[in-house]
Amino acid sequence: MIFKRIAARAAHMALLGAAALTTSIAALAADPIKIGLVVPMSGPFSYMGRQINAGVSLYLAEHGDTVDGRKVEVILRDDAGIPNNTRRIAEELAVNDKVTVLAGFGLSPQAFATAPVATQSKTPMVVMQAATSSITEKSPYIVRTSMTLPQVTVSIAEWAAKNKVKKVVSLVSDFAPGVDAETSFNTRFTADGGQILSALRMPINTTDFSPYLQRAADAKPDAVFVFVPAGDSAAIFMKQFAERGMDKAGIRLLGTGDVVDDDVLGQMGDVALGTISSHHYSAAHPSELNKKFVAAIEKANKGMRPSFMAVGGYDGMRVIMEGLKATKGAGGEALVNAMRGQQFESPRGPVMIDPKTRDIVQNVYIRKVERVDGKLYNVEFETKKDVKDPGKPE
Repeated sequence: MIFKRIAARAAHMALLGAAALTTSIAALAADPIKIGLVVPMSGPFSYMGRQINAGVSLYLAEHGDTVDGRKVEVILRDDAGIPNNTRRIAEELAVNDKVTVLAGFGLSPQAFATAPVATQSKTPMVVMQAATSSITEKSPYIVRTSMTLPQVTVSIAEWAAKNKVKKVVSLVSDFAPGVDAETSFNTRFTADGGQILSALRMPINTTDFSPYLQRAADAKPDAVFVFVPAGDSAAIFMKQFAERGMDKAGIRLLGTGDVVDDDVLGQMGDVALGTISSHHYSAAHPSELNKKFVAAIEKANKGMRPSFMAVGGYDGMRVIMEGLKATKGAGGEALVNAMRGQQFESPRGPVMIDPKTRDIVQNVYIRKVERVDGKLYNVEFETKKDVKDPGKPE
């Protein structure tokens, strides 16, 4: 009889233990999947954060925020565009908040600062904006959904050489993306028979471009190739280009899409008309998917026109969510592998995450600033399909 009571008690305890385990697993399954979104929401680069966050938020609003029965929670953190902040915040998110994914990263120094955190914590890191070519090489956990500067620069160099532009002065902001842009443009342009009269670099925080523009004008080029970060710097540059009369002197302005970014294009006025640029996204991209995207961003954000940063956030969230669905919410290397090779139609056009490099493959468009229904837009007129970063292995 005693043994029967002991056996019955043991069975009862086992049943309680199994019930507790089931409850624990259920509670774990109900825990949210956390994504740490680290972007500048204050300071001089706050426009980047606003655009990226708008894209992320729209994707979740349109496509749902649950995976395998678990809520996806975006933890938005402001790094103010300061790399030391970015790294500290990323460490806190990985260690304290135990995020499954780190995402965002407005500028390349911020992405470089965070790469070791991703590697050490084995946390996938989705770069939605920063554009230096080598970023994805800094950690095996990095996936990029924005662009690289070489990827979007080579096409404008090729176009210039084919369209009676013989002599150019290049003007770039002196940090890694600017150096990438300068090197890519000048190498391809000279290979195609063009001449670089001068290659000028400007501090990234430059607000008075007039000394550099005067040096460029004195060289009497056919065109100036420019890279400055999108936003206020681009608007100031365009204003000062006009003030020095360079457009009236017949000097053409060429650049990557940063200098005529959709977010600030409306502030530039007629001086921007005719600017030729190459980039991977324009709010004027004529697909039905993009028309819906533009309308949805404007509706959700008080009339804001989406830029290439918003589409980087939107597509970045898509890549994360589809990866999480494939892994049933698991992170780490499994999630990185689930993001590799994804192919889909974006508001920018067809894109793919290269399975080897974890970098984005996409169309690059040659565009011209024109007035459409009274507003300035980058109107696409040539397409180079399925462009990889030219510095990455095949």
